[in-house]
Amino acid sequence: LKRTVYAVEDVNVTFEDQQKINKFARSTNRMTELKDEIEAKKKSLQNLQDASDDLMMFDDDSLLIPYQIGDVFISHSQEETQEMLETAKEVLQQEMKELEGRVSAIQQVLGDLKVKLYAKFGNNINLEADES
Repeated sequence: LKRTVYAVEDVNVTFEDQQKINKFARSTNRMTELKDEIEAKKKSLQNLQDASDDLMMFDDDSLLIPYQIGDVFISHSQEETQEMLETAKEVLQQEMKELEGRVSAIQQVLGDLKVKLYAKFGNNINLEADES
């Protein structure tokens, strides 16, 4: 058996270091929340696209389509419903774009913090995401 022994350096953790570590943790959690929100919006967008595709299959222009607004369904013409679906898709796409911008900003902050924390603590700190 071969054993590898790593020397753990005695590194003093200052208040400022702890603040950086806390900010890193909060930012990582927030980024995860934003990514989950983006995924939920992607699913909603796909549902709207599916509804829009199904709506195009109808040949009867006089058919009224129920469209849910809040807790009620309101019947609209096929054209009105299609327009409402397109508007809803545009709103979701814009919301996703804004969320992705926020994720990008957080990733920059995390990158900066990683550089600073690894510079001070080296192998004594693990800032990589747990993939389990």
